[in-house]
Amino acid sequence: MQKTLKQLHEELKNGIITIDALVDTSKKTIKEKDGDIHALLGMYSDTLVASQIAQAKEMFADGTATILTGIPIVLKDNILVKGEIATGASKILENYVATYDATVVKKLRDAGAILIGRANMDEFAMGGSTENSAYGVTKNPHDTTRVAGGSSGGSAAIVAYGGVPVSLGSDTGGSIRQPASFCGIVGLKTTYGNVSRFGLMAMGSSLDQIGPFANSVEDVEEVYNIITGYDVMDSTSLTVESRKQKVESLKKVIGVPMSFVNREGIDAEVLTNFNVSIEKLKSAGYTIKDITINQVEKALSVYYIVMFAEVSSNLARYDGIRYGLSHPGETSIKSYFESRTAGFGAEVRRRILLGTYVLSSGYYDAYYNKANIVREMLKKEFAKVFTEVDIIATPTSPVPAFAIGEKSHDPLAMYLADIFTVPVNIVGVPAISIPSGKTATGLPLGIQFIAPHNGEDTLFMYGKAFEKLG
Repeated sequence: MQKTLKQLHEELKNGIITIDALVDTSKKTIKEKDGDIHALLGMYSDTLVASQIAQAKEMFADGTATILTGIPIVLKDNILVKGEIATGASKILENYVATYDATVVKKLRDAGAILIGRANMDEFAMGGSTENSAYGVTKNPHDTTRVAGGSSGGSAAIVAYGGVPVSLGSDTGGSIRQPASFCGIVGLKTTYGNVSRFGLMAMGSSLDQIGPFANSVEDVEEVYNIITGYDVMDSTSLTVESRKQKVESLKKVIGVPMSFVNREGIDAEVLTNFNVSIEKLKSAGYTIKDITINQVEKALSVYYIVMFAEVSSNLARYDGIRYGLSHPGETSIKSYFESRTAGFGAEVRRRILLGTYVLSSGYYDAYYNKANIVREMLKKEFAKVFTEVDIIATPTSPVPAFAIGEKSHDPLAMYLADIFTVPVNIVGVPAISIPSGKTATGLPLGIQFIAPHNGEDTLFMYGKAFEKLG
């Protein structure tokens, strides 16, 4: 059983373990296990780690230590740490060194955390399996023939195999929750705007959110409380006033979109496990209400139009001129094309092309504008449902972790695996994936709880209650 952040904090405070020993244990576990799993792309410099350890010791000495002081943490490799390599798992940024700290990095450093390494991911967070990394696949610690999920597969896998107690990932359409489900840990996608995106490599700017992985809801909550907050450097960051959730009292009512869950393509064991989880909640005194969200079937189509469009815009900055990989060409335009062709993987190129298409003259109104209209309809439907229920529950993924290579040649099948997670990002609400059991062969399964805007506290309350049900 992994130790919680509170247990580790008490042991550090009382001198039962030292910060150096804790960091060394993490490094030893990574050395023993990561060769097979490939959750990490690299360790941060000894200079950085040593300075963080020294700061953490000072914080314990002067009584300013937080629950994360001295705790080793790994970051997804699209989060910038000043002076350290950040590749986004892409060849186009193979040797890129970050020139500033992401806001979440500043917050973690201020809390005394020890940032030790950068996690593998799908290239520029584009994928659901971490098979699209330019540096190799991350394997599932529960079965190394299977994927760890994506795009934050490395961040999930390293927590699952015990390399670090907590890690950070990013979630654009399920990229924290799905790997958390596949790896048997807890993963939180926060309300859009509740955690600063400053210093996160942009993929889909209206969808991306940074969030934590951990072995328990309580640990995820502790990390969230440190990384959340208004940030003047992020124009989409929610102000203190707009963060206040107006909830008079919880109803103990859980909404389940039965017709959406009982769909073709959902794995039989996933469905059975979900139904067992719902029965446990019902037995514990919660009311289960069948809900209907009319536009939810369109969420996946909306997501892939909006996300492709934002990808094509955000990745225009990787031009082979200002930074990153640069292929010399006879002309500047040839250099641009050659740099991008050599630097971007197949999935990234596919998404840029599709995004450029939906934004092009003659198709903008037919695709992009229409998608945004449906997006607003979805937001209104979710808001209405949340006047009747506290949270919405679904499986996190329609399937358990699939075999490496099983879906990599069928992009559509890979995209359909996001069916339960993408509506959350479309409407900007928070959601959490919590382990809910295992398949007959021992593969982890997860349940997803979705709350209204700024409803993280509701998620934590329900999540901890669900964990106690066993």
